[in-house]
Amino acid sequence: MQTVNVNQLVDSVKDQVISWRRYLHQHPELSFHEEKTAQFVYETLQTFNNLELSRPTPNSVMARLIGAKPGKVLAIRADMDALPIEEANDLEYKSKNPGVMHACGHDGHTSMLLGTAKILSELQDEIHGEIRFLFQHAEEVQPGGAEDMVHAGVMEGVDMVIGQHLWSSMDTGKVGISYGPTMAAPDTFWITIHGVGGHAAVPQQTVDSIAIGAQVVTNLQHIVSRNIDPLDNLVVSVTQFHGGTTHNVIPGTVEMQGTVRSFDPNLRAEAPQRMERIIRGICDAHGATYTFRYENGYRAVINDDNVTSVIEETVLEVFGAEAIDRVRPSMGGEDFSAFQQKAPGCFFYTGSGNAEKGTDFPHHHPNFNIDEDALERGVKMFVSAAFKLLA
Repeated sequence: MQTVNVNQLVDSVKDQVISWRRYLHQHPELSFHEEKTAQFVYETLQTFNNLELSRPTPNSVMARLIGAKPGKVLAIRADMDALPIEEANDLEYKSKNPGVMHACGHDGHTSMLLGTAKILSELQDEIHGEIRFLFQHAEEVQPGGAEDMVHAGVMEGVDMVIGQHLWSSMDTGKVGISYGPTMAAPDTFWITIHGVGGHAAVPQQTVDSIAIGAQVVTNLQHIVSRNIDPLDNLVVSVTQFHGGTTHNVIPGTVEMQGTVRSFDPNLRAEAPQRMERIIRGICDAHGATYTFRYENGYRAVINDDNVTSVIEETVLEVFGAEAIDRVRPSMGGEDFSAFQQKAPGCFFYTGSGNAEKGTDFPHHHPNFNIDEDALERGVKMFVSAAFKLLA
């Protein structure tokens, strides 16, 4: 496909893509509750030609476009869920669901993939192989909807998979490319320190869970600073610390929660062992006991070099070298990685930040919004990359 043809095709659906995005923004649904969103997507896809539709899970949708010529199978993914945030924007298309908001751009992802499906569904005769459009539920909440869809078989026979994320910290017009490790595996842990409570005036009669917990927090930081190769990537963060009820009582227990982020599977497996060794040692030294629970989250997003190189070539051909932003790996998590376990893939970023339009607020912020000019660019990327990957 020539760039000029793609431009014309995308221009023909641009207004509709914006309209879909605004409808979805007004009607956000939380993870694992995207019933109406999935139905809207399904009914919209029914108006397109040449698609085979299915519902792999109750809240997801898959559309298959089988080309007229033999070739490989490409999957393109968009997530659909919103967040439990009260929207602070004053927009004509502001969320109508109290306490629920599209504060991460998933409404844009869904509408861009709908626009992509609409364009490509009319080009069946030119397509080599098959394209699967995956509209995924529950990216924001572990264990994530991608794993559900994989178990339902959406990736069977797929040769490659791509996805993109609108990114408010990147200027509209830029496309972020990263080879190899791109987003981290986000794990969660819970620690409870069991001491002996008592009066704060006689601390010698207690086993102070707060003092012990504070040492645990401090010493967990040594895992990254002193136990791990400085060239490796690891984050250990205690993000909650709960204990005590008043000023003159030493509590019997404190509870902590936090996250561990990593790229390397071996390092990931070692992290909970190193953590428990520290927790156990401190508690033993002070006569306390503990409970420790560690839960693996999504796998790390690791971009395949070959697929990523095609995405980079697509950016160069469609937007020019000045559009490429070579992004550093992020310690944020994404369950797109579940699809990459079945086929090599690339997850890239499409800039949607524009200070003049007020779309540069961070993701998950109550004032988050996207520059709708980015939607057109996202559709161009998907359409152009699809033809290039299947060529």
